[in-house]
Amino acid sequence: MEVYLDNSATTRVFPEVAELMTKIMLEDYGNPSSMHFKGVQSEQYVKQAKEQIAKLLKVNEKEIIFTSGGTEADNLALIGAAMANRRSGMHLITTRIEHPAVLKTMEYLEQQGFRVTYLPVDKTGKVRLEDLQKSMRPDTILVSVMHTNNEVGTVEPIVEIGALIKKMNPRTLFHVDAVQGFGKFRILPKKMYIDLLSVSGHKIHGPKGIGFLYAGEKVKLHPIVFGGGQQNGMRSGTENVPAIAGLGLASRMIYENLEEDTFRMYRLREKLIDGVSDIGNIQINGCPGREGAPHVASISFRGVRSEVLLHALEDKGICVSAGSACAAKHPRPSETLKAIGVERSLLESTLRFSLSLFTTEEEIVYTLHTLHEIVPMLRRYSRH
Repeated sequence: MEVYLDNSATTRVFPEVAELMTKIMLEDYGNPSSMHFKGVQSEQYVKQAKEQIAKLLKVNEKEIIFTSGGTEADNLALIGAAMANRRSGMHLITTRIEHPAVLKTMEYLEQQGFRVTYLPVDKTGKVRLEDLQKSMRPDTILVSVMHTNNEVGTVEPIVEIGALIKKMNPRTLFHVDAVQGFGKFRILPKKMYIDLLSVSGHKIHGPKGIGFLYAGEKVKLHPIVFGGGQQNGMRSGTENVPAIAGLGLASRMIYENLEEDTFRMYRLREKLIDGVSDIGNIQINGCPGREGAPHVASISFRGVRSEVLLHALEDKGICVSAGSACAAKHPRPSETLKAIGVERSLLESTLRFSLSLFTTEEEIVYTLHTLHEIVPMLRRYSRH
């Protein structure tokens, strides 16, 4: 049996999305900047995708900028906003558990002379509002806090954070990396004090290599990609029409039965955690119960190296992750796990199980049966 439980890394594309993209690549393949009918057809696909996404977020379609994915969306939000607003201040705030697309970009901005405050988090991975309040300064031009953590599934108090930022300084921009939260929660930027929002297609059963940045109409941004002036000059380059159309359709589809789908994923996640707990000597990381995301379970198995357990599960046809896939080729202790206070002995004994709409109860049962079989065996072996 093959079981895929690494959906925080990437998801299987909706069949309807693949069909639409194939049609565009083979039939409606014009350049959206061309003036003939083939170009107009392609331009309509881009326009429709913007409308689909804008409708879900309840924003203006002109506020949607298509990118190559979540990483570029984060880079455009942070570098673009920092450079455009540097006359107002040089101070930025983020957290210690952000995705590398944010943390590495903040490191780059520090090299450009910006000063960055990295907020600690509590043991569940949540930002403490009092820490944010103490860190805000008159020259703070941007705060970046992820919506849902990609490793432990913690959901940050985005509305409270946004309200605090705007209360202390209405001019401070609020960026949210929603790569793991979009498609799992209703996100309405204008009601949640969000100025900039990053999303990636391949986390919501859309294609890889596509994402978008929501940038409020009053937000000043400098582009970071230059060329032919597409997308109002904010992101030059011929639009990836098949992927953009696929992203628009996937976005619409992921929200069609949101409440029903998230309830089902929560139930499967709880079944997994309850079943694993029976093995003993395990630790669940992040928020308990339904305070966290419905699709992520971070579990530490005392006495078993994560890499060994990962490959033992792989031999049984089960795919999981030992951390963020973006850093999987360069194994090192998770900064997120360290930030939430996971004890040193468990840092390299932790796996991430992540579910999707396609995950079945049968797959969870098989995974639990396999874990109950191999974890005790690996623990006996490790003692020798």
